[in-house]
Amino acid sequence: MRRLVTVVLPAVLVFAAVAGGITYTSRTVDSADRTAPTTLWSHEDSDDESENKDPAVRAGEGRTDTVLGRKLLPVPVGYVLGPDVGEFGNDGEFTAKQATALMKAVGEGLSGAVRRDFEKEIDKLGVEGIGARSYAAEESDVTAEILLVRMSNRAFVHDWFTTQTGRPGTRKGPAVKGHKKAACFLMPKSDKIDLEGMQCVAYDEDLMVTVVANGSEPFDAAAIADLVRKQLDHIASPGTYV
Repeated sequence: MRRLVTVVLPAVLVFAAVAGGITYTSRTVDSADRTAPTTLWSHEDSDDESENKDPAVRAGEGRTDTVLGRKLLPVPVGYVLGPDVGEFGNDGEFTAKQATALMKAVGEGLSGAVRRDFEKEIDKLGVEGIGARSYAAEESDVTAEILLVRMSNRAFVHDWFTTQTGRPGTRKGPAVKGHKKAACFLMPKSDKIDLEGMQCVAYDEDLMVTVVANGSEPFDAAAIADLVRKQLDHIASPGTYV
């Protein structure tokens, strides 16, 4: 059962939550709404009132009124907030309760006893929240989505990263400078669509980090790897991601 949770759950969660993943079609990229406003600010979303400051002044960089909102990379120069990321909007967060329910929903097709065991394993993970933010490049059709999953079970976070680094059929992507706990993969080549995509996975203590990017050729994979670097640098030292 632990193997089921370790291998199946993260993949299902990431690909279900991230809008389209690396299977975006070029039409989706071309028609993406990049003007969607960031999620509305609410005092109820923050765990720390001392950090609950009105983010309206810098709303274009992403929300800062939630725990994971502050962990997500602020929209850097050359990007704007992108299209919606599934149920998150283009800049949203699920609470621990909501995130746990989302994960348990993966086991809905399991038999009664197996499903109960599955849900017990989910409870052991100590899911503390999921945050997502999307980015759209201003000078190309590239869109990127960053998903952060926070868990108190750090052993699982490490196991997740290990299982994610073996991707049959994918091509090895560029390295993420300065971060050994990160790996990138380019989607398989296709003669049917003029589109490139890349997924990067990384972890930092209690955080599972997934970045998915898509765009038509020529696709700057190095630029996306640098976006991942900025995200990981921001987690380590907020504000020093430039």
